[in-house]
Amino acid sequence: MKATFQWLVDGVELPDLDYQRLECWIGEVSRSHARIAGELTYIFCNDDKIIDVNRQFLQHDYYTDIITFDYTRGSLLRGDMFISLDTVLTNSRLVGADYNIELLRVIIHGVLHLCGINDKGPGEREVMERHENEALEMLSTL
Repeated sequence: MKATFQWLVDGVELPDLDYQRLECWIGEVSRSHARIAGELTYIFCNDDKIIDVNRQFLQHDYYTDIITFDYTRGSLLRGDMFISLDTVLTNSRLVGADYNIELLRVIIHGVLHLCGINDKGPGEREVMERHENEALEMLSTL
């Protein structure tokens, strides 16, 4: 199956990224986790939209950088990922990271969730960060 990507916006402009390169990268990261990239939709949005999604679908009342809806079947990754560009910017400033690097980290974070990597339990955040860093290294070689 060939991966299909949708890059959508809701209330924001589409970030200036090399989407063909990103799709190749996401495919490589998926394969490195013994998965296949399938139908993946990214919806770039603002904080107003992300909190609405968080409240409506997860009953969480806080801002976040990404919400991943996982429709994966077996090794075929499928999902919808809402990314708040407002929160990505805020977080990049908080941690002193380049905005574009933080955005790439969040983009791959959603894929890593689809691969089964979690970040809420004890020690899981460190595991997720290691995988994010490995994925960002992989991007630098493409």
